Amino acid sequence: MRFCAGIVIGVSVLAVLAAVSPALPQTGDARSFDVGYLEAAILIDGSPQVMRQDAATESDQQTPLFGMETEPVAGEVAAKWRVVKADIDRELQVLARCHTQQVCPAVAQKLLDIVAEGAGRLGRARVGLINRAVDLAITPTRDEAQWGVADHWSPPFETLQSRRGDCEDYAIVKYVALLQAGLPHEDVRIVVLRNVLQREDHAVVAARVDGQWLILDNVRLALVRDTDMVRSIPEFVLDEDGARRFVQPSRAGQGPSAGQSSPTRFVRPA
Repeated sequence: MRFCAGIVIGVSVLAVLAAVSPALPQTGDARSFDVGYLEAAILIDGSPQVMRQDAATESDQQTPLFGMETEPVAGEVAAKWRVVKADIDRELQVLARCHTQQVCPAVAQKLLDIVAEGAGRLGRARVGLINRAVDLAITPTRDEAQWGVADHWSPPFETLQSRRGDCEDYAIVKYVALLQAGLPHEDVRIVVLRNVLQREDHAVVAARVDGQWLILDNVRLALVRDTDMVRSIPEFVLDEDGARRFVQPSRAGQGPSAGQSSPTRFVRPA
């Protein structure tokens, strides 16, 4: 099964943008932004999209991701997430000590530096800046090349220490960084999608901002709404509550089940 194809192109373009873009402004002056970066993150304060923040209703906040219900799932994906989630919990304790000005390991400071990229920003701006910082901090690398195994899920410190990883590693770092930036647990999730054309699985992060779910994908620059995703089938969602799988509308309302997830490998073509 092919996984995370196209990642090199996306990250290479981001690196070019980082090299040529001017420093990001601290005001809402759209004229000082790089055009490519505007496309990547949609970050202009005072733009119509940002000004609609106050218009988000309570019903918007309850809109399910991809408009689909989920149910608990067991199997390989759930097992892998439990292991990584335990590692994340331990790393969060390290980060908590860093916040109290105790000794902070260098790798923990790397993560806090990524979070700081979104300081002073809200909404899409904060999410977009953190998304970009993570993409630039990691070099795309197959698990076979880095670990000698078909599939290996790394916690954030491991990925930032090596500065290498594939799509689920990017997603895991973004997940923790957004939580550290102050997004509520219920508004940040990792999603495993099935790419229909390439017939591969791919991991992304979903962040709810102003009542809209935005998809953070390391192979594209733009923050895309979940409703605008095409040629991808949502399979699993991973978050604070564990692993769940998306339920097709025809099955919704039939009650949860502890169905087995099919093996999911995070693989890129050479």
